[in-house]
Amino acid sequence: MYHRLAPVTQPNPLLPGYPFNAWLVAGLTPIGAGDSLDFFIDRPGGMKGYIINLTTAGRGQVFSGERAFDCEPGDLLLFPPQTPHFYGRSPGSDCWHHRWIYFRPRAYWSDWLAWEEEKHGVGRLRLPERLRGEFDRLFANIEQTHTSGRRFAEELAMNLLERLLLRAVEEDPRSHQKIRDARVIEACQFITGNLAGEVKIDDVANHVCLSPSRLAHLFREQMGVNLLRWREDQRIIRARLLLQTTQEPIATVGRLVGYDDQLYFSRVFRKRVGVSPSDFRRRSLDAHDALVALEMWELPRSANE
Repeated sequence: MYHRLAPVTQPNPLLPGYPFNAWLVAGLTPIGAGDSLDFFIDRPGGMKGYIINLTTAGRGQVFSGERAFDCEPGDLLLFPPQTPHFYGRSPGSDCWHHRWIYFRPRAYWSDWLAWEEEKHGVGRLRLPERLRGEFDRLFANIEQTHTSGRRFAEELAMNLLERLLLRAVEEDPRSHQKIRDARVIEACQFITGNLAGEVKIDDVANHVCLSPSRLAHLFREQMGVNLLRWREDQRIIRARLLLQTTQEPIATVGRLVGYDDQLYFSRVFRKRVGVSPSDFRRRSLDAHDALVALEMWELPRSANE
């Protein structure tokens, strides 16, 4: 069996129809032959965010036909946004248990999400046996933290996810990714946490215990753009997300990302995105409505049909 994304939302992330509207959702999917979860997930258009997946028992199959490949215990997979999803228990295995995390990354994670080995757009890393327990615990801790009900549970879970991604890059023998200076990472976090305010370079430099000139040099060296340009990038990224996922007025969205003047916000947004904020929201809604209509037409059906 396989299931396409269902048109009616429901609260269980293990079943088709879960909306995945949060920044982070994590879980463990224990699939046994013939049980209620024994079907292939089929999302031809992928998802808005990333999914990272760790096989802990049995064997799974990703894609079909000539593109198909199996994943076994210790295999870590990364599905980028819009990458097609088609996966389930491998027919030759009696089970497939896998931990997974759906997430929308912090902006400065981008380099850690470009894995050296890919299979048809899906990042792949095979962990040696000595590391499998560590990564399994990281996945479990992220899920437990996110569902703990604690203050800042999502932020704490995102911090643990950051550690997981860094460990993956660190352990990938093919990766030549240079790990960024911790002070640059902290500067990025400080900026993204204060997008609505007019934070000056001096404020950021004081926060990370560097001189403004040293911070400016280090930031450009490691991020490829100057700090103010990077902040504008993050403001537009956040604005796009708010326009897609909320009904806040355009002026409010502008204020939430640091632009008190709606006309100036619209001008900057159009320059960076190519359309006005209102047109971007309308096009996003039109695309969503078209997807829902397609999903309602293509009801789940068995793989034999």
